Amino acid sequence: MTAHVLVVDDLLPNIKLLEAKLTAEYYTVTTARSGKEALEILKNNSFDIILLDVMMPELDGYEVCKIIKADPKHSDTPVIMVTALSEVEDRVNGIKAGADDFLTKPINDLTLFARIKSLLRLKVVTDELKLRSKSFSELGINNDFYSVGLNVLKDAKILLINDDIAESNQIKAQLETQGSTVEILTNPETIIANMIANSYDLAIISTLMIDHDGLRFSAQIRSNEKIRHTPIIILIEEDNNTFLIKGLELGINDYLITPIDNNEVIARANSQVKRKKYQDQLKQRYLENADAAVKDALTGCYNRRYFDVHYSQLFQQSIEQYKELCLIIIDLDHFKHINDAHGHVSGDEALKELPKRIASSIRITDMVVRYGGEEFVIIVPSTNIEQTKLIAERIRKCVEYKEFPISQEPFNIKVTASLGIAMIKPTDTKESLLKRADEGLYKAKEGGRNQICYVE
Repeated sequence: MTAHVLVVDDLLPNIKLLEAKLTAEYYTVTTARSGKEALEILKNNSFDIILLDVMMPELDGYEVCKIIKADPKHSDTPVIMVTALSEVEDRVNGIKAGADDFLTKPINDLTLFARIKSLLRLKVVTDELKLRSKSFSELGINNDFYSVGLNVLKDAKILLINDDIAESNQIKAQLETQGSTVEILTNPETIIANMIANSYDLAIISTLMIDHDGLRFSAQIRSNEKIRHTPIIILIEEDNNTFLIKGLELGINDYLITPIDNNEVIARANSQVKRKKYQDQLKQRYLENADAAVKDALTGCYNRRYFDVHYSQLFQQSIEQYKELCLIIIDLDHFKHINDAHGHVSGDEALKELPKRIASSIRITDMVVRYGGEEFVIIVPSTNIEQTKLIAERIRKCVEYKEFPISQEPFNIKVTASLGIAMIKPTDTKESLLKRADEGLYKAKEGGRNQICYVE
């Protein structure tokens, strides 16, 4: 996942060190030697992530972070505070200023990149939801939006998974002072069913349990379609970078170092619940607007009208910000035969079933559009071609390996699909990218169907 990073530090050696580390991992880097210079740069530029030193003259990192987070243009940009300070109070001050994470010098390379990747995954989701809402506005559909408010922990539902009773009671007591409801689960064997039934705003999971693996539970949450977007904070021992990196790679959102500090519990929980409620509101906003004006009546997918507006905006953004963008075009094989052999009602049922199979194989940021007839387009933002091929193969298998139910026959029918893929190039137009994906579909059909073809 490529990204544009702003590094802010008043000491040139620190800037050069971070710049070298980041460029070696293929990140694009812009640097600033002061808070004022950083704010000036941000007036005309957007970034995917900001690394911000705390101890700077004139404007310190806390003040700069507050200003960045108060600006609607940059409020969703992840900020990682970087400092030699290691006291809990410093971490709490950073989080209260709006920082998304906190790194202590000297910086461990693996930890740095794991945290950057973790925060970028969250930003991709928020950016896509905001762009979809903007597309509604372009179509003249009501797009009102309201703030999530300040006291986000009031009425928040939080699940705490921990076998340390004293520590659990300490965390529970602190969160309840903010108006949250906290459920402690000491035997987490039923964690998935419990979370599906209760729709928690946050899960706090200990990695220090005697008989249970907290990271395994985190992985199970992230792999379950119904609860995978629940924020996760893990409890971890200080300096246990191995566990922390594994957790970040699994998709945990944040961490608390034991022994637990009461103020840090509240600050980190507040940050995660606030982000979740904000994303929930964005999702609710476009779901409410996803009516007949932008949805295909038969399949419930987005229609060609919405695709034309949203794809145009996303393509332009990807070109301007050097972001990855892939398209998948999928078409049911021998669809005419389904209609001829089983009737048009069965054909319609197959068309309605296909998006269900696709939905089980894609991410929340990917969009499915009924482009015409039995042809569907899947927009895959911020994703390289190798990852897109994996998504396409999951879809192909999901179509092939389970027969499609049809009401007009006493049996199910075997269906396969062909898929064409293309990835954006700097010289592309939105038409040329779509054309290459379509060429891929044609080649997949010509090559025998039930396969994937990528056209460079």
